Amino acid sequence: MQQCYGSIIRRQQHLLRCLIGDCRISSNDTVLSVNNISKENTRMQSVMSSGNPNLEIDAISVLRSISPNLDSNKHKGQAGKIAVVGGCREYTGAPYFSAISALKIGADLSHVICTKDAAPVIKSYSPELIVHPLLEESYNVRDEDRKSISTRVLAEVDKWMERFDCLVIGPGLGRDPFLLDCVSDIMKHARESNVPMVIDGDGLFLVTNCLDLVSGYPLAVLTPNVNEYKRLVQKVLNCEVNDRDGPQQLLSLAKSIGGVTILRKGQTDYISDGEGVEAVSIYGSPRRCGGQGDILSGSVAVFLAWARKRIGEVDPGINPVMLGCIAGSALMRKAASVAFADKKRSTLTTDIIECLGRSLEEICPVS
Repeated sequence: MQQCYGSIIRRQQHLLRCLIGDCRISSNDTVLSVNNISKENTRMQSVMSSGNPNLEIDAISVLRSISPNLDSNKHKGQAGKIAVVGGCREYTGAPYFSAISALKIGADLSHVICTKDAAPVIKSYSPELIVHPLLEESYNVRDEDRKSISTRVLAEVDKWMERFDCLVIGPGLGRDPFLLDCVSDIMKHARESNVPMVIDGDGLFLVTNCLDLVSGYPLAVLTPNVNEYKRLVQKVLNCEVNDRDGPQQLLSLAKSIGGVTILRKGQTDYISDGEGVEAVSIYGSPRRCGGQGDILSGSVAVFLAWARKRIGEVDPGINPVMLGCIAGSALMRKAASVAFADKKRSTLTTDIIECLGRSLEEICPVS
């Protein structure tokens, strides 16, 4: 296992040298480089549950390496087009948080595909979002109309699918059976179209009960919290979560689902694509207000899209999905720490969102 981790670290270092060389990066008085983990990182590594500092990736260098430069010659859409599939009567905040976070980080366009009831509410939050009121819930659908409505929903989504660089599936989706069936069809179509998917919230409930939706699809990312991860482990590995050997269990889980990438959220974020495990423990906040997972899903979606474009130019052998997860995790944790430094106990998700741009600018200044 140690040999596997070593090869992953060497591969990441090779990628970073190709992209940015051995330059040193200053951010918040912390100096980071490809071959030198900062004192702050070393201190944080010592409290990682795995006890293995070799898992800690230089996340800031990864983030910096895949973030595109701003160029006046580029046109709208080249910095990413993200779509969030989620939002129902009860939950309208989660899809908004995910979609607006994608814009705040630097995506050019952000869509929300939601139910008709949720659409006016989400539209009212921000005119920046493109909101599609396409989905339906069971209470609003007669049995004899289910097939025709699901066919219409998929046809409408299909008109947009080729434009999307990444889908976020699940924020505020709810668990209505008809709605989940329609989203399953959307996921199958996204997979056929080779569109990456970041799956969070109720999307994980759907996937846990229907693993075939993502099994064997390397462009799928699962972002479970503690309870969602527990259900995945029980379903796939038929055992309980083993924190003492957490990285190994995460590796086995990702491999068993067929090479999807799993970002296990926690005090330290662990990420595995079934080939290796990386850890991101820099920054972070003790304030655990609801909605931070939605920010993370939007963040990962943007960086995944950027990494796919960037890595293809350098080394197609590197997994851009892993890099997108690492960068998304690092920026989310950075923004949370900045917001907490200002707001302390009263920190809200909206405060963290407002710190996304500032946090990225501190790491990757616009020249």
